[in-house]
Amino acid sequence: MKNRIKTLRAEHGWSQGDLAELLGVSRQTVNAIENERYDPSLPLAFVIARVFECPIESIFEAE
Repeated sequence: MKNRIKTLRAEHGWSQGDLAELLGVSRQTVNAIENERYDPSLPLAFVIARVFECPIESIFEAE
C-alpha cells in the first residue's frame, strides 16, 4: 500500500524515532511502513491519521 508518511513526517520535521514515539511503535516499524514493506493495522492507521491530523485516505492509497 502506497503512503505519504515519509513526506508528512519530513514536513513536520520529525525523525523516524520521533514519529515512532508518537505512534507507540519502534523506529523499525516506521521505516518498514515508509518503505512499503509493511502495511499498518487499521488501529495503527487511525493513530497515524490522528498524529498527522489528516484523513486516512489522504495518507494511504491502494495500489
